[in-house]
Amino acid sequence: MSTTAPRKTGSAKKIGKYTGADIEVLEGLEAVRRRPSMYIGGVDNKGLHHLIWEIVDNSVDEFLGGHTDRIDITLHKDGQSITVRDYGRGIPVDQHPKLKRSALEVILTTLHAGGKFSDKNYARSGGLHGVGSSVVNALSSQMTAVVHRDGNEWTQEYEKGLPTGPVKKVKPFRGNGTTITFRPDKKIFKKTHFSADLIRQHLEDIAYIHAGLKIKFVDETVKGGQIDEYVQPEGIKAYLEKVMKDGKKRPVHEPVFYVERDEAGVKVEVALRWTESTDEQVRSYVNGIRTHAGGTHESGLRSGVAKAVRNFMDVHDVKVKGVSIGNEDVREGLACILSVFHGDPMFQGQTKEKLNNPEVSAVVDGLVRPNLETWLNNNKSVADAIIGRIIIAARARAASRAAQQDVRRKSGTGKKTNLPGKLLDCRNKSRDECELFIVEGDSAGGTAAMGRDGNYQAVLPLRGKILNTETLALPKILQNAEIKDLVDAIGTGVGPSFDISGLRYDRIILLMDADSDGYHISTLLLTFFFRHMKELVTARKLYIAQPPLYKITIGNKVEYARDDAIKEEILEAAPANRKVEVQRFKGLGEMDAEQLRETTLDPKNRILLQVDVESQVEADATFAQLLGKDASERYRIIMDEATLADDLDL
Repeated sequence: MSTTAPRKTGSAKKIGKYTGADIEVLEGLEAVRRRPSMYIGGVDNKGLHHLIWEIVDNSVDEFLGGHTDRIDITLHKDGQSITVRDYGRGIPVDQHPKLKRSALEVILTTLHAGGKFSDKNYARSGGLHGVGSSVVNALSSQMTAVVHRDGNEWTQEYEKGLPTGPVKKVKPFRGNGTTITFRPDKKIFKKTHFSADLIRQHLEDIAYIHAGLKIKFVDETVKGGQIDEYVQPEGIKAYLEKVMKDGKKRPVHEPVFYVERDEAGVKVEVALRWTESTDEQVRSYVNGIRTHAGGTHESGLRSGVAKAVRNFMDVHDVKVKGVSIGNEDVREGLACILSVFHGDPMFQGQTKEKLNNPEVSAVVDGLVRPNLETWLNNNKSVADAIIGRIIIAARARAASRAAQQDVRRKSGTGKKTNLPGKLLDCRNKSRDECELFIVEGDSAGGTAAMGRDGNYQAVLPLRGKILNTETLALPKILQNAEIKDLVDAIGTGVGPSFDISGLRYDRIILLMDADSDGYHISTLLLTFFFRHMKELVTARKLYIAQPPLYKITIGNKVEYARDDAIKEEILEAAPANRKVEVQRFKGLGEMDAEQLRETTLDPKNRILLQVDVESQVEADATFAQLLGKDASERYRIIMDEATLADDLDL
């Protein structure tokens, strides 16, 4: 989750005379420092770690070119600086013929400078735009480049994207490679501490996608240092096994379907298997870069799978009475790893989260469809298990639609929107201007209703802890009155009938008490949204409010703290000669409307956490552990984390 900037409201500022003197020209890397989100997606935790991925991707490109099989990454003791070393050819250090500067300096200080705009040096690569390393340099307070090539060691240092001196020849050196060390700029990023766990997960993913690549990660933040090494000769077949194990997904069949092809400049690898899970999970990569938002390669995969299964059913005259099978039924429970290597991929944006090459869809479809169909024909018992799984999905989907229609009929409000009676709606009817607060309890709901701005803020109070939906079928879930009200208020429908075009609010905000009960209710709601309204999460429409836990009065000044750490910071900074009073809110109901508006509802002051899924596998496993049927998993987590809890809020 990442913290969003407060929404700004108010009248427009009066604009003065607009002349040529008002036109700004940003020189060098100044544009990157002024608008970093254009290049790394944001200055939150995700953007911070994207700096590492950019440098690592450059090293992986040397592996793709056959120049190295090893990369070393070190997280230094301070947790705020990183070193990435490869053993490839080394960045050129000779003088650029046009710019009359060292090629090393040009690459690290100039946007759109690099050796990957043609296939002369790299047949396939991830760093295509020539901005990755220079952007990292621009957003770092310090960077050092060490290059081994031409029999020597060369180095250059930088501050905020600018060289502090020329490229220097240090000493003779046998061997080749590039080493980049950088420290993110605290003036750019909200936090500059890297997550060792996140780095490990990303590096392990890379090792699976690039079979045979050896990666060593040294974590110096751990006392005595911790070294992890990753190499996966089995590639994405082993990766699929890991994904299913981590997500506790039970397979419908053995073995894994695997196919690969490398021709006409495009290499495609696919490993897939149907599971008993009700969701579809596809992890796709292009040139080793995770494409979280999918793209044309995923479209080709889904098309190829659906065609192969339908062709098999037609050839074997498989008929299902009373239900029609849709493509979503075919893909339900599908777990897949898709990896594409392309000589000229067209990504959407610098963060490369979506592939746009139209021809790739046909390439993937043309590989998956005939090979999967042949595999089904040659493995009849496996095919029977898969078709049985698909028929169950189709029948469950039909039952779910019938249950939803029944719930709507029984509501009997006579209104087309079927809005719940306890919804305190806002007056503005434009979705883009409105937000819905889901509040725990009638008391807190009343306080929120009085403190809100009724023009664009709506409030839906829920009674107590909602249903645990982790292990229940959707028809059963829709019989719950609180969830029915929630679904009706949001307006998108749920499960297979979900349609984001029906969304009535731009932001759905969970507003719960800042205690263990509140966190539990938030977890229950997040589980429901993740399992049955996932597109709401992936579209980044879901938020968690951060109400204060403490009111601190220091003399005539009042401050609020949302946790114990902030409370202690405020108390430590308090003047010794001032009277200090600390009030702990046991719940939102203990705050008056003005306090709730000032701290939690007003966009000028509030803090919202935006809910996002960085790892589908981890999210799936986490919900299964926290709310699934296997209580032993929860017991293990509690015992593992017990030493971290000084006080329990019971």
